[in-house]
Amino acid sequence: MERGILLVLSGPSGVGKSSVVRALTQRIDLHFSVSWTTRERRPGEIDGVDYVFVDRTRFEKGIEDTDLLEWAEYSGHLYGTPRRPVLAQLERGHHVLLDIENEGAGQVKRAYPGALLVFILPPSMEELERRLRGRGDTSDTDIERRLAVARDQIDEARAEFDHLVTNYEVDVVADEIVSILSAAAGR
Repeated sequence: MERGILLVLSGPSGVGKSSVVRALTQRIDLHFSVSWTTRERRPGEIDGVDYVFVDRTRFEKGIEDTDLLEWAEYSGHLYGTPRRPVLAQLERGHHVLLDIENEGAGQVKRAYPGALLVFILPPSMEELERRLRGRGDTSDTDIERRLAVARDQIDEARAEFDHLVTNYEVDVVADEIVSILSAAAGR
């Protein structure tokens, strides 16, 4: 059995990564790796489905014990990918999808060079700001900070990622990513 492909999706906060992930998992068989985070749960999020919500002490123990494939601090919170479930799924021949930040994506690429890194771009910074404001759960100060971070992430992505796709429409982006994954798998 062939190993699966490790597909890493990144993009700035508000770009629509969660919507793209949902669309991808409806199109193809992917194991979605549920990240750990120390941030508070948002309304509607389910522990173990959207994220595994842990406290900082537990997260730091995971780092120390090398239980994480990658981890990063973003907006004052820690995020990371548990190593064992990802590697087990790849060994079974399943494609694994990670939805992580740029820093973590770089760690994955160094630890697992066969990973396929795809960065989702917003149509424009104005549209990204509109999407962030539309959430209704983010302060003006946090929105400004996230937009500044987004500019840096986009600059980094141009040099570090295998593919850049612009999220004008979720279904189109999902189809494009399916094509990228199919080409990488040689199908």
